[in-house]
Amino acid sequence: MNTVPQATRVRFAPSPTGFLHVGGARTALFSWLFARHTGGTFILRIEDTDFERSSDDMVAGILEGMRWLGMDWDEGPFYQSQRLEIYARTVARLIDSGHAYHCFCTREELESRRASAAEAGTVPRYDGRCRSIPQAEAAQRMAQGERAVVRFRVPREGVTTFQDAVFGPMEFANAELEDFVLLRSDGIPTYHLSVVADDLDMRMTHIIRGADHLSNTPKQVLLYHALGASLPVFAHLPLILGPDKTRLSKRHGATSVMAYKDMGIVPEAFRNFLALLGWSPGADAKQPNGPDREIFSTEELIRMFSLDGIAHSNAVFNNDKLAWYNTEYVRAYDPSLLLPLVEEEWRAVDYQPSRDREEILAAIALLQPRARSLKDFASAFLAYFGDRFAMDAAAVKKFLSDAEVRQMLAELGRQYAKLENFTEASTEELLRAFAAEKGIKAGALINGARVALTGQAVAPGLFAVMLYLGQQRVVSRLEAAASLTVE
Repeated sequence: MNTVPQATRVRFAPSPTGFLHVGGARTALFSWLFARHTGGTFILRIEDTDFERSSDDMVAGILEGMRWLGMDWDEGPFYQSQRLEIYARTVARLIDSGHAYHCFCTREELESRRASAAEAGTVPRYDGRCRSIPQAEAAQRMAQGERAVVRFRVPREGVTTFQDAVFGPMEFANAELEDFVLLRSDGIPTYHLSVVADDLDMRMTHIIRGADHLSNTPKQVLLYHALGASLPVFAHLPLILGPDKTRLSKRHGATSVMAYKDMGIVPEAFRNFLALLGWSPGADAKQPNGPDREIFSTEELIRMFSLDGIAHSNAVFNNDKLAWYNTEYVRAYDPSLLLPLVEEEWRAVDYQPSRDREEILAAIALLQPRARSLKDFASAFLAYFGDRFAMDAAAVKKFLSDAEVRQMLAELGRQYAKLENFTEASTEELLRAFAAEKGIKAGALINGARVALTGQAVAPGLFAVMLYLGQQRVVSRLEAAASLTVE
C-alpha cells in the first residue's frame, strides 16, 4: 500500500513537439485522477526547451486535448522556456558542491571516441576525461571564450536505488551510467536538469510517467541526492501497445487525442476507455453473478483510483473496444447534452437543420439506440433534421430498383395524405392493407419506404420514424420516390 502525503502534488509535463497523444493523455489522466482522489494539486508544465521542434500550435493542441478530456489543472501552465534562471542556479549549486563539472570535449571528439568504442565492441559512453579539470582552470577557459557543457559527476562505484510504486524496488549500477550532460554549451538545460529542478521548485510529491522513463530515473535520483533533496514517489506506467503487441504508433491508427474527437468519439467514452488501459478498479468492478463493470462515471473513477491498481504489464489499445465505449456513452447521453456535440459535427460539414429544438431533441432520442458515433448524426441521420440529405446508393439499388415499387410508394404517400389520424398504429395498418390490396409483400414496401424516408437501409422502427417526420414530410418523400433515378 502506498503512503500518500496530505499535500499531494503531481504534474503532467508534456513536450510541445507534437500534439497530445494517447500515451501522454493516459499519463495526464492518471495524474489528474490521483490528484483529485487525494485532494491534492494537479500542475500543468510545458517542457518547451527544444526550441527547434516546439511550437505554439503544439502547445495549443495539448491544452485543447486536456480541456476536451475534462482534465482541469490547478496551477500552470508553466513554461520551461521562461525558467532558465532556475536551471542556471541549480547547475551553479552542483558545480560548487563538486557534483558537476565543465566538459570541453567537442562534438567531433565525442563522436570519434564513440565510434572507436563501437569498433572495439564496448558500450559507447563518455569516458570522463574532463572530470579532473580543476574548477578554477575551467572558469579561466570559459572566460577566454572556450565553449563547454556541464556534466554530472556520476559515482563510479556502487548502485543507485529507488522504490517504484508500480514496479517495486529498482537498482542500477553506477558503472553503467555515464557522466550525463546537464547544461548544453548554449545554456539550454537537458531534460534531466530541468525536470528535477522544476519538480523540486514546484514541490512535487509524486512523479507519474511512462515506463520509457525508467532508464532516466537513476540519473535524476542522483541529482536529488546531490541537491540534498528527498525523493518523490516514482510511479512508472506500463506502455500502451497496438493490437500486434508493438508500441502504439500511427500504423495502428490515430495516436493524437484530438483525432479521436474528429472521429466522433465523445470525451467521456475516451476518458473511461483510457482509464482502464493499464489500471484496474479491483473489487469495485466486480459484480455478483455477472461480468465485471466497465462503465464508470468520472466521480467513480476519482473515488476508486489508486497507484496500487496500475498493472505491471503493458496495455493494448483496442479500437473496437473504444468504439463499444463510444456507443454506450452516446446512447446514455441526455439528448440536451448531446445536442451541442452534434451541432459541432453539423458545423464541420456545413449543415443547417430545418427542425426546431424540440423536434431535434426528439430525433436524437429516437436515433441514439442506433448511433455508434457522433459522425452518424452528420451523415446517416441527416434526414431526421431537415430535408437536405443524401441517399445511400447501395440501399437505393437494393430496395428501390423496382420501378413498380417506387410507383406504389408514391401511391402510398397519397393514401397517407388522406389519413385523418396519423399515428404509428394507423400508418402501419394502412401500409399493410395497401400491400395486401396490391398483392405485394408488406416487407417490400417497408424496406422501400425506409430508404425513401431516411436515405438509409437501416433505421429505427419505420412507423416511429413516420410519426417523428410528420404526415407532410412522409407524403412528400414517398411521392418523390416515383421520380427517383436508380442506376
